[in-house]
Amino acid sequence: MTQHANNVIACRGGDATALEPRPVPEVGAGEMLLKLRVVGFCGTDLFKLDTGAAQPGTVLGHELVGEVVALGDGVTAFQTGDRIAVPHHVPCGTCLMCRRGNETMCETFRENLMAPGGFADTVLIKARATAQAAHRVPDGVSDEAAVFMEPAACVLRGVERAAVAADGVAVVQGAGSMGLLHLLVLKAALPGVRVAVVDPQADRRDLALKLGADAAAEPGAAAQAAVGNLTNGAGADAVFDTVGGAGPLKAALGLTRQGGSVVLFAHAPDGQTADFDLNDLFKYERRILGTYSGAVHEQGRVFDLIASGALDPTPLVTHKMPLDDFQTGLDLVRARKALKVLFTPSRAAEGS
Repeated sequence: MTQHANNVIACRGGDATALEPRPVPEVGAGEMLLKLRVVGFCGTDLFKLDTGAAQPGTVLGHELVGEVVALGDGVTAFQTGDRIAVPHHVPCGTCLMCRRGNETMCETFRENLMAPGGFADTVLIKARATAQAAHRVPDGVSDEAAVFMEPAACVLRGVERAAVAADGVAVVQGAGSMGLLHLLVLKAALPGVRVAVVDPQADRRDLALKLGADAAAEPGAAAQAAVGNLTNGAGADAVFDTVGGAGPLKAALGLTRQGGSVVLFAHAPDGQTADFDLNDLFKYERRILGTYSGAVHEQGRVFDLIASGALDPTPLVTHKMPLDDFQTGLDLVRARKALKVLFTPSRAAEGS
């Protein structure tokens, strides 16, 4: 393999990052080396930068599509030149958590199987991900669609845990990239479900309607009215909160029907506690569900939805830029001027 430049976006402490050169990872048995094609910027990446949780030297990024440039001994399912979509976490499959269907709580699942991380010109995929979770991207599927495999699988896990009926009503709180991805996954996996999207920004509500939402409203009384109109006053079967925090949780509970569910899909401020009437939960059989990441099952199902064309998340991509412009992409997300930002290889790597 000829590689004249290999750059990464390295964390420098706090929310600081920098483009810096790194050696190309060496490929071991069962592993594969990918040349970056696109990598998505995720809300988790933003959270780690905003909270300073990433240690200096860390390379974030995990929503990856790459091209195979080297294969380790024993890898026969792929060949050089294949486009690959692959997640960074894979469970063990045998522990208590895996056997009980909580694969994303598996201790083995926590290991990052991308080295050094997705925001890099070349990324090593470790053996367990190569063998169990990597997907060859078909010719008819774009990089921009395939890169959503990992985040859409996280969404699908929440949808399945909520057990929304095929003809049910769902609400999505927040019309950022993950909120709108909830809308698209709900419509792809459960075409008969009606979906209302709640967001304070008019342009994002308009986009939600264009993407297939049955209603879009501001938080508060307008959201209550919209959900009431869709459900004849009963309330939604499930509310997916992509905003996070005690206030959105309380609002979500107020939009559910008796027996309905709230699915939490966002970080709350550190240490914040819930504030709602417990009897509204107990007496009316409501449920609050946490959902975290996506397992191999959800990744496979989402990949099939994307490959079939049933799920097309590409309208969410608003910006695409080289790794050199990482700070620009970060600033756009923070200013709510972007939905999904995708990064491509550094200019030096592209030039080589």
